[in-house]
Amino acid sequence: MQAPSVGGVMLPRGNGEAIRLSRGASLTDFAEKINANPASLVAVMMNLGEMVTATQSVSDETLQLLAGEMNYTVQIVSPEEEDRELLESFDIEFGEDEGDEEDLVVRPPVVTVMGHVDHGKTRLLDAIRKTNVIAGEAGGITQHIGAYQVATEVNDEERKITFIDTPGHEAFTAMRARGAKSTDIAILVVAANDGVMPQTVEALNHAKAADVPIVVAVNKIDVEGADPTKVRGQLTEYGLVAEEYGGDTMFVDISAKQGLHIDSLLEAVVLTADASLDLRANPHQDAQGISIESRLDRGRGAVATVLVQRGTLRVGDTMVVGDAYGRVRAMLDDNGNNVAEAGPSTPVQVLGLTNVPGAGDNFLVVDEDRTARQIAEKRAARERNAAFAKRTRRVSLEDLDKVLKAGEVQQLNLIIKGDASGSVEALESSLLQLDVGEEVDIRVLHRGVGAVTESDIDLAMGSDAIVIGFNVRAAGRAAQMAEREGVDVRYYSVIYQAIEEIEAALKGMLKPEYEEVELGTAEIREVFKSSKLGNIAGVLVRSGEVKRNTKARLIRDGKVVAENLTISGLRRFKDDVTEIREGFEGGINLGNFNDIKVDDVIATYEMREKPRV
Repeated sequence: MQAPSVGGVMLPRGNGEAIRLSRGASLTDFAEKINANPASLVAVMMNLGEMVTATQSVSDETLQLLAGEMNYTVQIVSPEEEDRELLESFDIEFGEDEGDEEDLVVRPPVVTVMGHVDHGKTRLLDAIRKTNVIAGEAGGITQHIGAYQVATEVNDEERKITFIDTPGHEAFTAMRARGAKSTDIAILVVAANDGVMPQTVEALNHAKAADVPIVVAVNKIDVEGADPTKVRGQLTEYGLVAEEYGGDTMFVDISAKQGLHIDSLLEAVVLTADASLDLRANPHQDAQGISIESRLDRGRGAVATVLVQRGTLRVGDTMVVGDAYGRVRAMLDDNGNNVAEAGPSTPVQVLGLTNVPGAGDNFLVVDEDRTARQIAEKRAARERNAAFAKRTRRVSLEDLDKVLKAGEVQQLNLIIKGDASGSVEALESSLLQLDVGEEVDIRVLHRGVGAVTESDIDLAMGSDAIVIGFNVRAAGRAAQMAEREGVDVRYYSVIYQAIEEIEAALKGMLKPEYEEVELGTAEIREVFKSSKLGNIAGVLVRSGEVKRNTKARLIRDGKVVAENLTISGLRRFKDDVTEIREGFEGGINLGNFNDIKVDDVIATYEMREKPRV
């Protein structure tokens, strides 16, 4: 069966069959799948009201629209699936232990510390590291590499634990969102004097979504008003029941500040891992794992901290990390010592990569430099195509009225972050009560306490939301990410200001409209040359008035010969003046612009805000 012809060319019409395409595919890729001419698909898109070239990366929505018109369905291949297919084309299996059962050995658990802001996450990580340094190599100098490994004694046996040193669930979620299973166990830190707070619940939900066992560290037991029993009771409501209450979650009362019961917490982590997880890996295969963090070092180039998940990474290995690759020149542990090899669950800093990979990028060791380069280049090209296809224009408060008129949006999506739950709830309540007619609804997608994070920007990108920060700012790289992706982030310290701006935007009053207003015209009667200032126009003001620092254009024989000039100097006789009125003579200097002639006309103007009707 054929579809109607376009430009005299008959197009194949499908029977609803599925076509698999990668993110950022072009019309040429689509045409190859259905055996059609790409030019004819360009014509179809023009008929649908979209101007698209044959080789341009297009969005998933555009591909779906085209497929629907041709009676096909499109399956967009996920990034993880794309990567697996790419590696399979090089005969590489990622994410699987090679060999038999007897090749697997027990590996240390990998732990992330999560919890509410100011409940002691960072101090706990410092306390764990300090305890280990004192026990192991007194006076050892540690450096921040994003992860470290500690040893503890459980049942007279030394056991190791790896900590990912990025407190908070933002990094944890960013990695999980990219398909990276980095963590085996989560330690949820709750302050005994504060109890369960909004971010505690958020962190708990992130850990549950990742399906990792949780150990609860009840911190600040040395502080006045501490009530560890109350914390146990509160967390019961969220499905975390302490062992002493008949549940299966281990609670440990600690003081990170005093260093109390840190060993008991480490023991609880090991026992939870033994009871709930089968943590084994094959150390004899080529190394695979994930990148935890990376940076550009002025002296050493790209430096990445990687966590080996299976196999053993050695100096001299050729590795691919995301779209970066290179030969491992050196490896350092968290004490800054050179190491020759790193086995499963070991974090190391790697030198020798071509560029800086992202957090959560997977890494693997390959046999040849050429293979590494090809994989990295294909990954980079894939990400580039996906980025080109992204709709970068986001809704902002300024253009909301235009978007509403175009019928593109029926609701304004908001993400609200604040310094305290009370102010966030008050702001949300006030915004939801705004009455702006039936044209648009306000929908709060997420509200929370704490800084605006990268996961908030992720959510805003996916839902064209506007982020409101009340007495908080964007944390870390979130501000750069928002700017790069075009997400509108608004900061307020007064609730009424936020309400007024949102209301004004919804009523289409926020975006100012400007119009050009002519101020005056001056005719050049003579041109004076100055070694210091260049050419100066001796003028007679014909109409209005000419003011210093206003915009001007030069008109010669009725035609505009120069735009966007500035009246940088204005003189009457020997005096500098700010304006010259109609009928008076004076001297005008146009800055660096010197192409002026007798009888030219200088027209000055300014842009004024147009009052809305």
